[in-house]
Amino acid sequence: MTESSNIETAIERAEQASHGRRPDAAAQRRLRTALGRFATGVTIVTTRESDGAPVGMTVNSFASVSLEPPLVLWSAARSSLRYAHFAEAEAFAIHVLAEDQKALAERFARQGHGFDGLGYSLNERGVPVLDHALARFECDTEARHDGGDHTIIIGRVTRFESVEQGAPLVFAHGSYGRFSPGLD
Repeated sequence: MTESSNIETAIERAEQASHGRRPDAAAQRRLRTALGRFATGVTIVTTRESDGAPVGMTVNSFASVSLEPPLVLWSAARSSLRYAHFAEAEAFAIHVLAEDQKALAERFARQGHGFDGLGYSLNERGVPVLDHALARFECDTEARHDGGDHTIIIGRVTRFESVEQGAPLVFAHGSYGRFSPGLD
């Protein structure tokens, strides 16, 4: 038996003993459920289509990358009908939603109404920005990286706003919820 075979056998035994699973196509739903155990914040990312029309999508794959330089990231699903607009965008804005903004999150989710009938303004780069977010990060696209069925988009924060009061909208177990601080 080769060393790599020994390692593979040891991994399989360990997975069986711990009831773990390897990700594969058949286990995709179980993997998604397991990933859903991690609570995330909810954001709306906005930009403009090539014809200038505003476009946005609800995203929970947002993270801080660096304070110096100020970088953030989010992941755009290649399967999204809005994907091409974000994959090519030179600038975008990320809006962190408050616990009472579930309807806004749903508006920019699959089959949502997006900007139809919604008020917004344009920033200096022509990116649509929404009022009343807990925080907003206006970004220039710094880099794009292949991430399987997503593209990881890194943005350099050029301007940001944040309110001092309010709790975030949270997504976990396939549902929206709220954060309850104070667990010891």
